[in-house]
Amino acid sequence: MKNIHLNFAVIALTLTSIFYACQKEVMSKNGPSKLTVFLTDHATPVFDSVFIDIQKLEVKLEDDTLSNGGWIELTIRPGVYNILRFRNGLDTLFANGTLSNNRIRKIRLTLGTQNSVMKDGQLFPLRIKDNEKQVVANIDNSNFDIAAPDQVFFWIDFDAGRSIQADNSGSWNNNSFELKAHIRVFGKRNSGSIEGSVSPKAADPVVMAITGSDTTMAIPDDDDGEFKIVGLNAGSYKVLIDGNNGYSDTTIVNVVVRNNENTHLPAIILHR
Repeated sequence: MKNIHLNFAVIALTLTSIFYACQKEVMSKNGPSKLTVFLTDHATPVFDSVFIDIQKLEVKLEDDTLSNGGWIELTIRPGVYNILRFRNGLDTLFANGTLSNNRIRKIRLTLGTQNSVMKDGQLFPLRIKDNEKQVVANIDNSNFDIAAPDQVFFWIDFDAGRSIQADNSGSWNNNSFELKAHIRVFGKRNSGSIEGSVSPKAADPVVMAITGSDTTMAIPDDDDGEFKIVGLNAGSYKVLIDGNNGYSDTTIVNVVVRNNENTHLPAIILHR
């Protein structure tokens, strides 16, 4: 009986070793890989629209033999994107390219000067300094998804709320704004989401998912009050629904987020 148990243990250990060896081989593939990149955003309650001028997207591979320091330019449609269109779980196909391997280490986004915001129906320029037109984010295997050994996906979250700052006075009322891009890269296999609905529309609610010092916001859709916050790290969250126009706030605690899963909240109704 001991020999049988020992044999099963050896087989299990061998299968586990094979599985992780295969995973490691897939995650560090040396052959050509097709990369697809999506663009999404977390909302900001301050602006009606946020127009960002995106001119170039590059990825850096872990390969010293490549020219240009390993940076590869991807194919995008350069121009101005209203990134607030890509909220509540929506995204857009943003870039694609073929890489010599899937060992991606960094991404670099280059911005233009035609940036602006819409606030209370008025358009205001969004200033950006020359030394802040490029933003770099580190990336590793946990940031992207591999559908097959030669197909890689990841999402870029252009966080409007953290990227836009008031001028030196610190007042939003001066209608003078600066852009300092804040982006984050994630894959769905190593992140989760929270979704639900809030009513009534008259409450003009803002939803915040809070863990530690990190806060991620969503603004429910006008039509049905539905919201979705994507790209969240696994863990326990406090969800605060901030009511306005005389409606009270509501807080839901111990909301558990798991990787590659959607956490559904029951319908939320705010009251005066």
